[in-house]
Amino acid sequence: MHPLYPLTRSPCGWRARLVSTLPVMVLSSASSLVSGLATAPEILVAARIAQGMGAAMMAPATLAVINTHFTEPNVRAKAFGAWSAAGGIGGMAGALAGGAITTGLSWRWVFLINVPIGAALITMAVMALPGMRTGRRESLDLIGAVTASAGLAALIYGVMHSADQGWTSVQVVGPAVAGLILLVTFTVMQARFTAQPMMPLRLFRIRNVAVSNVMLLLFGGIAIAMWYFTSLFLQNVLGYSALRTGLGQTPAAVTFMVIARLAAALLPRTGVRTLVLAGCACFLAGFGWLAQADADSGYITGVLGPTLLIAAGIGLTFPTLMAAATADVPEGDAGIIGGLANTASQVGGSVGLAVLATAASARTAMEAGGSSPAAALAAGYDVVFLVAAGLGLAIALVSVLLSQQRRLTDDAD
Repeated sequence: MHPLYPLTRSPCGWRARLVSTLPVMVLSSASSLVSGLATAPEILVAARIAQGMGAAMMAPATLAVINTHFTEPNVRAKAFGAWSAAGGIGGMAGALAGGAITTGLSWRWVFLINVPIGAALITMAVMALPGMRTGRRESLDLIGAVTASAGLAALIYGVMHSADQGWTSVQVVGPAVAGLILLVTFTVMQARFTAQPMMPLRLFRIRNVAVSNVMLLLFGGIAIAMWYFTSLFLQNVLGYSALRTGLGQTPAAVTFMVIARLAAALLPRTGVRTLVLAGCACFLAGFGWLAQADADSGYITGVLGPTLLIAAGIGLTFPTLMAAATADVPEGDAGIIGGLANTASQVGGSVGLAVLATAASARTAMEAGGSSPAAALAAGYDVVFLVAAGLGLAIALVSVLLSQQRRLTDDAD
């Protein structure tokens, strides 16, 4: 939950926002360098943790710029569409470049290539320092950051071990219970005892904020199922190389970019619920189709077709939910509400990864004795895709609670 705190509650200019990300860029670049030069697994894991922290803190900073600079709802919706499309471009470039670099050079260069990019961004931030005026800084809620992060980590750790140890084992129950206790402690502290909480619970009194964040939480599992598990299916079941896998996912990434921009243009006319329901229909159809794939499936009919549908669903729902989560939010809370929305999707992805990986492992183990390794893995991934279809249905049901706010859906008169 710590991604919420690189931001100030009071809005400030783009120059101050850029400079506020300077420590984050230094952290990300340094951790990428250490990852690429790591000589032991422990060093690599520690560097990756630091790299993840940097990435988690960077996203809310960009969301804060959108929330504070684009104040008119329809223009903000278009900005979220562009932001989502930019993420699609980065994902597509990352998949292609990562596959090519891993295949042609070494996995180390996947990290090392980030260093000159980070250096260029750091230079831009340093150049923005002269004449900059910053806004009021808020104190850091260290207790909230520690209890939330540790609670989620313990809960996910317990779930991840359920496939091997069983749900009633000490290795599962102990961390899971400890994680839940820490998360309850975090909630109580935020509500009662913290003067400047990292997650003000009063924000959840805004209906669309609460509902949209629940849907973003569910959406995180869908995103993991789409990009991560389809990548595993291509490599482990169909036998694709890293480069070929990146190429195989490129059409879906392009579809996502195009549909995200289209959704931003449609949002003022259709409203949030219509686009979300259309996206959920794509999830149900796409994941239902993908769940039929096996070791003998071809790429075009077994993977390409359904992933294009799913990518269209992501393009329809993700920027729409981000726009809905930040609509009618007090200006002073723009940064923190953007961080909250990003955190919801990231937490959903983390918990979703743990649950989906556990389900896949359990099904693969059941099939291992009577089929080939590829067929057993395919059966496990098919369970993941069916669960993801269920998440799409859950998002559709929750969307009924959204209020169709005029400010979000109508053109300014």
